[in-house]
Amino acid sequence: MSPFPSSAPRTEQWHHIRLTRHDGVATVTLDRPGKLNALTFGAYADLRDLLAELSRERSVRALVLAGEGRGFCSGGDVDDIIGATLAMDTAQLLDFNRMTGQVVRALRECPFPVIAAVHGVAAGAGAVIALAADFRVADPTARFSFLFTKVGLSGGDMGAAYLLPRVVGLGHATRLLMLGEPVGATEAERIGLISELTGEGQAGKAAADLARRLADGPALAHAQTKALLTAELDMPLAASVELDAATQALLMNGEDYAEFHAAFTEKRPPNWRGR
Repeated sequence: MSPFPSSAPRTEQWHHIRLTRHDGVATVTLDRPGKLNALTFGAYADLRDLLAELSRERSVRALVLAGEGRGFCSGGDVDDIIGATLAMDTAQLLDFNRMTGQVVRALRECPFPVIAAVHGVAAGAGAVIALAADFRVADPTARFSFLFTKVGLSGGDMGAAYLLPRVVGLGHATRLLMLGEPVGATEAERIGLISELTGEGQAGKAAADLARRLADGPALAHAQTKALLTAELDMPLAASVELDAATQALLMNGEDYAEFHAAFTEKRPPNWRGR
């Protein structure tokens, strides 16, 4: 846990979300299978708040995002959200869109690697949530759809216009966001949208195996690598090199760096402590 806990107890129950923890790996499962894990207002807010809570727990060293049932996430619930937003004024709509974007920010800013285990549909907000993960492990049934223009909205929703070109390049991102057409697993692997293509039904296990590998590694080094990958996307080279130098100087003064040297000298595996 954080050395600076709040006075309120940790939340254990979430709306349409299931949380499990095991030896440094947290698994967050979107759990509304009858609706293809479509997100309600409450589910968006709970996912945002859950990610914030997990980010304060030092025991969490990797996170798996998964979907229960036939798909990963079909996006925002049409019945729950679209009808309600039609009755909102501009200020209320801005609050809602900022909240959904905060989910993506939480995924990018949490201090541990996030692995999305994708099968079936990942559409709309579901596609962007998977995009915001550090790794996307998918099986052949996975289908990504950034379908915002299909409902008359900008394709640049929840940070998609920022993240997608940086993952697949501007040309592919323009096609996916402008047309809103689905892309299957094979094409997603070809353009770099997914990190690993597994056998059918194996995405969850492969994601868990990757999370285990990451959780057993140097947590502080992983956290700083993720932070630099995010921060340096928009930096000039000189600033990037300087930030790298400062980060390495801090890590070289840490316990894990010394532990690597001791383990190398003693011909044994390192005992990473995340410090």
